[in-house]
Amino acid sequence: MNYIQNILKLRHKTNNKLSTALEPILGFKPKKTHYYDRAFTHRSTNKKDEEGNPFNYERLEYVGDAILGAVIAHYLYISILDANEGYLTKMRSKIVSRSHLNKIGKSLNLISLLDSKLDHNKFGDNIHGNLFEALVGAVFLDRGYSTSERFIFDSVIDPHVDLDQLEGKVISYKSLMVEWCQKEKKTFYFEGIEDSGKDQLKHFSVKLRINGTTVAKARATSKKKAEEKVSKRAYFALQSKINKNI
Repeated sequence: MNYIQNILKLRHKTNNKLSTALEPILGFKPKKTHYYDRAFTHRSTNKKDEEGNPFNYERLEYVGDAILGAVIAHYLYISILDANEGYLTKMRSKIVSRSHLNKIGKSLNLISLLDSKLDHNKFGDNIHGNLFEALVGAVFLDRGYSTSERFIFDSVIDPHVDLDQLEGKVISYKSLMVEWCQKEKKTFYFEGIEDSGKDQLKHFSVKLRINGTTVAKARATSKKKAEEKVSKRAYFALQSKINKNI
């Protein structure tokens, strides 16, 4: 009897520790803590539930994947009103892609909560996305769809989903050119040049020099606009090289 009581006390202590760690991530206190225990248990522990079934995150991962897909599908449906089925499916695939979910799980440091017999350094990147999906599944089974939807908006959509970027639209040509130059280890700078124009409204002229060579010039009513304009011209001048290396 004392042995069983000790196991229950240990499990309760573990539940409390995990709940405390998850509360700032979830934005609420877990109720049915056994779902979260399962969500952060790796199969290498060889744990079983009361009925002798494997006790690990894999089945919750399946549930989380379905809930994520449903929430993202609804979000895209109400956000892109002129898109057809094929386009919406393509956009959903980008948001719930393995690499995207891995990035989210990693940013939340979910692996630090994982119970495993294996060294955490031995896992590949997919463990981060797997744990995030399992966590979504646990939230759904603990609190239902509405809370799951709110959690997905807070942890996925608001901080990580930029529809313009996902659609392939260039938001900032300057950022794109700077990123490309840094990636390719090219020297670059935006050089302001004297504007001799006779317009009543003041204008700014800018050259973009890459590896000492002027690749584009532009003129606009502010320095910021001129730099964005010259970056756009440079992008189209070097588009084949840039797209090849992106």
